[in-house]
Amino acid sequence: MIVDCPSRIPPRPFLKWAGGKSRLLAQYQPFFPQDYSRYYEPFVGGGAVFFHLQPVSAVLSDINPELVNVYQCVRSQVKALIQCLETHAQNHCHDYYYQIRAFDQGGPIDRAARFIYLNKTCFNGLYRENSQGKFNVPMGRYKKPNICNPELLHSASEALQTAQIEVRPFSEILQHATTPQDFVYFDPPYHPLSATSDFTAYSRGAFTVEDQRQLRDVFVTLAERGVRVMLSNSDCDFIRELYRDFPTCTIQASRAINSNPGKRGKISEVLVISSESVA
Repeated sequence: MIVDCPSRIPPRPFLKWAGGKSRLLAQYQPFFPQDYSRYYEPFVGGGAVFFHLQPVSAVLSDINPELVNVYQCVRSQVKALIQCLETHAQNHCHDYYYQIRAFDQGGPIDRAARFIYLNKTCFNGLYRENSQGKFNVPMGRYKKPNICNPELLHSASEALQTAQIEVRPFSEILQHATTPQDFVYFDPPYHPLSATSDFTAYSRGAFTVEDQRQLRDVFVTLAERGVRVMLSNSDCDFIRELYRDFPTCTIQASRAINSNPGKRGKISEVLVISSESVA
């Protein structure tokens, strides 16, 4: 049954997202500026920071057009999206999952519902594409996946009403964030800690060392303008060296993506800020 009324629950991420920040918000809170006018998130992912801050003016972007389409549909066509998701929930099974995974066509609503359905039912909520740009994550082992949550989707839709949502490479932020009243939060694909730990790539093109360096250069340019900037990444020598000229905080996170449950647990990440006095 579709909920056709304003949501009574606080907005929060409606997608499962590898590296999502929901559990880290309490550690981030002291570093969020209090007096910015416009919020930018160039790697929107699950949007945990956006939903937590609920800025009056926001620009959410990503290079993944399917992810951006999901946010646009949740914002503007949530009722139709819920209807489509309920159909997926009613039909979910092993064969249906792989049928939907193989079919990547349709209009915006169909594609958004497919994205959410696969996100809720695939292994660990990963988003991974093969060299042809086809989603290729196997089905997860969930007994009762929560494929359609109408109240949560309505809550997210309300929070997104004033947000500008676009397909945009992160470097384009330099054309938009220009003053100290702008706040930019970067949550890029993390630099892998080892050759086998790169679970965070979410597009067919991996986020390379050169991409990390370009992102650092963008961070530096924004900071020089006085823009308030925060960035999350792996806690490793490479990242710490890249941002050696900026205040860096150690954040304790949980490692959730590992095929061996015994290797899941606490791991440190870094939070880089453009100034000691972000507030």
